[in-house]
Amino acid sequence: MVLAMVAALLMSFRVAKLYNINRDIIFDVSFWLIVGGLLGARVYEIIIMLPFYIANPLQAVRIWEGGLAIHGGIIAGIIIIYFFAKKNNLSFWKLGATLVPGVALGQAIGRWGNYFNQELFGLPTNLPWKIPISVVNRPLQFISETHFHPTFLYESLGSLIIAIFLYSATIMGIKKKKIGPNFFLWSVCSYVILYSLLRFSLEFIRLDQTPLVFGWRWPQIASLLLIAGSSLLLFYKSNATKS
Repeated sequence: MVLAMVAALLMSFRVAKLYNINRDIIFDVSFWLIVGGLLGARVYEIIIMLPFYIANPLQAVRIWEGGLAIHGGIIAGIIIIYFFAKKNNLSFWKLGATLVPGVALGQAIGRWGNYFNQELFGLPTNLPWKIPISVVNRPLQFISETHFHPTFLYESLGSLIIAIFLYSATIMGIKKKKIGPNFFLWSVCSYVILYSLLRFSLEFIRLDQTPLVFGWRWPQIASLLLIAGSSLLLFYKSNATKS
């Protein structure tokens, strides 16, 4: 997690330089994003898994044992960026566009914590890149299986691709002199849509417990809502610009 935070901060410094944003601003907002993101991820996890935490209240504070929901971190991050930008008279979309490549890079690194904790793996598999899971960490229905999909690795690689894509798009936009409000909006929404598509897809093979809504895993519902919201926002802003 520390490596993920450092990498995200360094990437954000680099993008901030391209956008002529003082790195002190990025450092200040990053502090609140780290604290608020962790808190938001934990609170979100507690809410969606409330029956478990009611039965095991002490688990709510054992953050070192896992239990951080990325959608909670994203929601908290959006709120923090909004109020920070408003307080400091900054553009929300520009600040968000500065941060999202680093956020994606941080996610790519942070996901490796799931490997060390032997958590958030997928269905049993015999593929060459399968990973062994100790018997104490296997779901009961797969207790006799030994190797599973490394879904953490799939998400890590996907997040890395998103980070590279967003950073490359920034470089290209600057070269073509297309950086502006619409680009900042596109960058933020692209991150939300791409990550949500990645997460939605991986939920089909993940085995960790989560609430089901009409047969769908809750992270899939959350991902679809984020995709729909970001797409509608892009569509609305695009039409507003044309008119």
